[in-house]
Amino acid sequence: MSKSNSAAAGLPLVKTAPEASVPGALASLHRPVLLALAVLTLLTAIMHFSSYVDYVGADNDDVMRLVQVRDLLSGQGWFDLTQTRLGLEGGTLMHWSRLVDLPIAALILAFSQFLEPTYAEAVALFIWPLITVVPIFYALALAGETLAGASGRLIALALAFLFVLSVNRFQPGSIDHHNVQLGLIAVIAACLIMPGRPALAHSIAGIAAALAIAIGAETTPHIAVIALIVALQWLWLGERARAASTAFALSMATALTACFFVTTPPGQYSLVACDALSTGFYALGVVGAGAFYLAAAFTSSHGFAARLSGLGLAGVATAGFTLLIAPQCLGNPLSTLDPLLVTMWLNNVTEAQSVLAQLRAEPWTIGGFYAVPVLAMALCVIRMRQGRNVQAHGVLLAMILVSWAIALVQVRGAVFSNLLSAIPLSALIADLRTRANADPKNLRKGLAFAGTAFVSVPFIWAFAGALASMAVDKAMGRDADPLPVREENSCKDQAAMAPLAKEPMGVVAGPSNLGAHILRFTSHRALSAPYHRNQGGMLTELHAAMAVPGDAVKFLRGAGVTVLAYCRSDPQTGNVIAVAPEGLYAQLAEGRVPDWLEPVQETQDKPLQIYRMLPGDFDG
Repeated sequence: MSKSNSAAAGLPLVKTAPEASVPGALASLHRPVLLALAVLTLLTAIMHFSSYVDYVGADNDDVMRLVQVRDLLSGQGWFDLTQTRLGLEGGTLMHWSRLVDLPIAALILAFSQFLEPTYAEAVALFIWPLITVVPIFYALALAGETLAGASGRLIALALAFLFVLSVNRFQPGSIDHHNVQLGLIAVIAACLIMPGRPALAHSIAGIAAALAIAIGAETTPHIAVIALIVALQWLWLGERARAASTAFALSMATALTACFFVTTPPGQYSLVACDALSTGFYALGVVGAGAFYLAAAFTSSHGFAARLSGLGLAGVATAGFTLLIAPQCLGNPLSTLDPLLVTMWLNNVTEAQSVLAQLRAEPWTIGGFYAVPVLAMALCVIRMRQGRNVQAHGVLLAMILVSWAIALVQVRGAVFSNLLSAIPLSALIADLRTRANADPKNLRKGLAFAGTAFVSVPFIWAFAGALASMAVDKAMGRDADPLPVREENSCKDQAAMAPLAKEPMGVVAGPSNLGAHILRFTSHRALSAPYHRNQGGMLTELHAAMAVPGDAVKFLRGAGVTVLAYCRSDPQTGNVIAVAPEGLYAQLAEGRVPDWLEPVQETQDKPLQIYRMLPGDFDG
């Protein structure tokens, strides 16, 4: 749109900064990023080995990822994601991407050339989370430099350092896909706010967006908002945003196509899955990106009305294909869960809690999850009203807002909003630092700088909340233990699983939290593990646990169970006993063992008690 057309339409003129060179922008970051990574590695090693427990992360997803990688290294097909040792007979088709399995498997394979298998895994699982930190350090440092120069670069890097140091997704053994997704979202943010909208930066953002979708469907809302940001900027700017917009769309469509055909078996090309990259997400992504590419390529030089029409047609095409191909994916993929699983499992998963549920359960954690993004969003609004880096702050505001909104529904979204908040806040801290240094005798400016830096760190809010909780407990005469011992972990380690591993290969029933660990430490098939695609196995285990022994045996025999693994300290076991006081788990808690179970004597005084299923017909 020409200047005269802009004025006629009543639109403000937009000034763009000179276009930045991506390689040139990164050149100044190598030394500080590598230094920060070296310090992080040292601190991580000290903290990890000073309180060493295991080389695999504590999260079930970390353990299950290792099991999946082991299967790949043992010869399971690249396209075969079936976990044959999980769930009912036939196994469970997992929805995790091989794109994350591959680099972890490559590291293990490389180190296994000169290390024993266990040590090769341990070294690989120590290194991989640190590798995922690299794009975050580069992205946040680049974004900080974009907003506030050299000072902003260092402060953003410092905030990124504190973030990854305090988030468990980057600790040794954390090999689920969330750390990779955080890196991709950070890269997209840094690329989209670069001055001059370089085509190369938008191309990188498009590739990162495609990878984010391919690796995990939970980032789909983020990518949808990111695509909308690019589209609206093009609608506003027209020809000036043509190169960037077409680069983003073309790169996203190309990368998504590559990911689809590299990870999807030909026999599943027609499958529509709402929790993984399938024909649904692939077709919608390519149609949306392709339609937008055509609109940007052919109407950029025309007026606002023509661009609006082109963008509208692209939107209609995308929406139409959504309703035609995957209407079921417009909702929550977990909405199809059985009500019993919602009550006994999903409602007890911390990262799946809403802000209201979290407020009721642990009100002192709210600040750590939600406070810093509120400050960052308010700052973005203020900067936009002041006319300072309007485009960059607008992009950041939208990206932080969608992450924060997701966090209101499921607290897991808070990690994305806290990460992105470091970018605008680093610029504010840099500005306040400059003012304080220019007037060192002014105490107010010094306190403003220090205070802003202090409240920009999510961990500070979490720590303050924990202290407040302890103070309230002490004032009310309650015993406070901010770091309670997780007794159920004693059922999951190798020592606890050793007696189970000695049993003849069979099918093990036990609380879902034990499932991934059973697969890791034994050769058995685990009936239950906390994954929504394993509803049949989870429901069978729950029904058996809650039923009276005469009915429980029918559930277990029907599933071919040969061994029952009972962990009294597991939270699910406690919930089952509370709901079904006459059920199987409640009877075992009282020491009443039905005659169709044979206790493994060496485990009866252990946290994990093992019972063999006896042959024959029993009525309980």
